[in-house]
Amino acid sequence: MSWNPSLEPHCPEAGEFSAIETQIIPRARDLGGFEVRRALPAPARQMVGPFIFFDQMGPAEFLTGGGIDVRPHPHIGLATVTYLYNGEFQHRDSLGTNQMIYPGEVNWMIAGRGVTHSERTSATTRAGKNSLFGIQTWVALPEDAEETGANFEHHGKDALPLLEGEGKQVRLILGSAWGEKAPVKTFTEMFYADVVLAPKASLPLPDNHEDRGLYITEGSIEVAGQRFDSGRMMVFRPGDAIAVRAGERGARLMLLGGETLNGSRYIWWNFVASSQDKIEAAKEAWAKGDWVYGRFHLPPGDDQEFTPLPE
Repeated sequence: MSWNPSLEPHCPEAGEFSAIETQIIPRARDLGGFEVRRALPAPARQMVGPFIFFDQMGPAEFLTGGGIDVRPHPHIGLATVTYLYNGEFQHRDSLGTNQMIYPGEVNWMIAGRGVTHSERTSATTRAGKNSLFGIQTWVALPEDAEETGANFEHHGKDALPLLEGEGKQVRLILGSAWGEKAPVKTFTEMFYADVVLAPKASLPLPDNHEDRGLYITEGSIEVAGQRFDSGRMMVFRPGDAIAVRAGERGARLMLLGGETLNGSRYIWWNFVASSQDKIEAAKEAWAKGDWVYGRFHLPPGDDQEFTPLPE
């Protein structure tokens, strides 16, 4: 743990300017006792930097025997980021990865030309009551990396930079910010951080990124003279010096952003691509179901079922 002077705000007081470019209220979906709130993509914003998908998972409480069961499914053209506040689950993929993830850690899976993975609550955890609360995001890959080979990285919480100032704690998950750099290999400039603020504590957003936004997971903040409660995403104007201040109960935020890509992306189901032709090729390959010689393979140890291509 380290204190970093760049965490101390040196910028105009909230309310001196109109800082918010876009405000997004996520769409909620009930997945049978398990709620997901999706902030990206949104009608007003497809991406924040390279982040093209943003889901809040839970918080959810499961009875004994309960949990999540996301069957094997494919991805192309993106990297998935999983970060948990509470609970755990088991990630398996077609590379042969079998990795548990716990709070404060990061799973980073590069899909590239194609990968298949599943996410399930482990048998050990199902033996008792359990909970799950976290964020899943997708990062769209630049065009020159869309056909790259799939890859997977896992980093424990001790490997991620942890910065502390008065009343604030920041864990850098991806990219670079506030003079620190996370260990995950990325293809473009970006930042992604888990921020905990004590009541009335302030934090400056990093000023070395083109696109910047935040999502309020818990509590409330004040920015640009307005109060905002949990469950909202805000995107800020490029170049403005921005500080956010926590409300009376403090706040927990996810900060995200980075370099914008060279254009919008096509999104269909779990596929992201710079061209519709790439989407159609992936759809055809998954529909064929040739798990031995085809483009996609099922995860070892979780190959008895899969998610069919949507109609």
